[in-house]
Parts: sequence; structure tokens; C-alpha cells
Amino acid sequence: MEPESKELKVIDRRHEMSPVEREAVDAQTPNALILKAMDKGYSPELIEKMMDLQERYESRQDKKLYIAAISEFKANLPPVFKDKENTQYKSMYASESALLNTLNPELSKYGLNSSFSFPEAPEGKLLVTCTITHKNGHSESVTLSGPIDTSGSKNPLQQVKSTVTYLRKATFEAITGIATSDPRDDDDGNSSGNIEYINEKQLSTIVDMINAKEVDQTKFCQWMKVDTPEHILAKDYNKALTALKAKK
Repeated sequence: MEPESKELKVIDRRHEMSPVEREAVDAQTPNALILKAMDKGYSPELIEKMMDLQERYESRQDKKLYIAAISEFKANLPPVFKDKENTQYKSMYASESALLNTLNPELSKYGLNSSFSFPEAPEGKLLVTCTITHKNGHSESVTLSGPIDTSGSKNPLQQVKSTVTYLRKATFEAITGIATSDPRDDDDGNSSGNIEYINEKQLSTIVDMINAKEVDQTKFCQWMKVDTPEHILAKDYNKALTALKAKK
């Protein structure tokens, strides 16, 4: 076993050691060894290698603490209640505020913090990055992109807000491992991800035809392989429309 690996194994069981044993181990950590090397006049090259070892050692330790913290967080997740009603689709969904306001305090209990940033994106698109950082410094991020949501009658600012809201939720859910509750949550961000659903006008046309033709909506959705009409993919809109028009 390499000395470095052996040392990490010893550090992992510090909580089982007596104060005397811990003191002996501390005297052999990379940082302590660097100080000894400097006292003995070792070459700058050797000291630089030892400093690199110290940095890699600390980085691995910080990552272990992050993994342990995020695992505890996921094991004790509180329920996120659906607090908003989408009258168009007659369904409830969890808003961004419900998601973040419920889970951010829980993250902090384990020394974790979430933040968002907005990298530069190609024209007509937005990029959102969600980062979870542990108090010891290790962090991990997820970045998602999406086109500006031009569905419905939104003004330019509403289009941007819709996309940002959708991507903030999606990145937060991805980095924390929270399952999405509804593919069309929040400001109708269906145009913001890699999956594009039919827009409001198309949905209204489909629903009106289902009602006018007295079509069994459940069977129609099963045939389209979706849960509800609003989950029909944009690329399948003409297929759905043709099938309904052919219905006698």
C-alpha cells in the first residue's frame, strides 16, 4: 500500500483514537511533513511536491465530507408541497419558491449551500448553473441550457423569467437528486429544456377537439403515450391533430 493511501486510512479512523494516538498521526500529516522538510533544508522541488500532496489530500478529504453531507441530506428530505395551481391544465405543482424555501434550510443543516450563476450563452438561449458548496470548500455544479420561452403572449422580460425559473428549478433538482414533480411546472417552461412540449394554443386546440369529438381522453393519451394532453411533444402535435380530425 502506498504511504499516502495508508495515511488517509489512518486519518479516516481518527475518531477511534486516543488523544495520544491522534497527536502521533497529526505529526505525520502532509502539512506537518512539509514543515519538517523545510526545517531540514530539503530541496524546493521536494517541498513543492509535498505541498501538492497536501493540496490533493485536503481536496479528497473535503470531497468525502461533501459526499457524506449530501447523502445525509438526501436521506432526510422533507416533503415539498405543490403550492400552485395551473388553471389551464387543471393541476397542482410545486413552485420554485416552495422548492428552494423548503430545501435550502435543510441543506444548511448539513453544512451545504446552493447558489446560481448565469454563464454567457449563445444568442437566443440562456445558461443556468446551480452549485452546491460544502462549508469545507468542496462544490459540485450542474449547468443546463434552454431557448428563450416565446410560447404564449409573454413580453420579452417574461420570456426570460420563464426560462430562468424553469432552468433554476431543473438544475437544483438535478444537483440535489430531487425528482421533478411536473414536466410543465412554473411559467410554462416547456420550451426551456431539451424536451419541447406543445404550446398553450396547440394544447387548447387539442383539448377543444377532444371535447367536440367526445373522445375518451384517457384512451387518447394512452395512444399518444403521454399522461395528459399537455405532455404531448411538439413534434407529435400534427400526429395528434390528424388522429382527432379523423375521428368520426
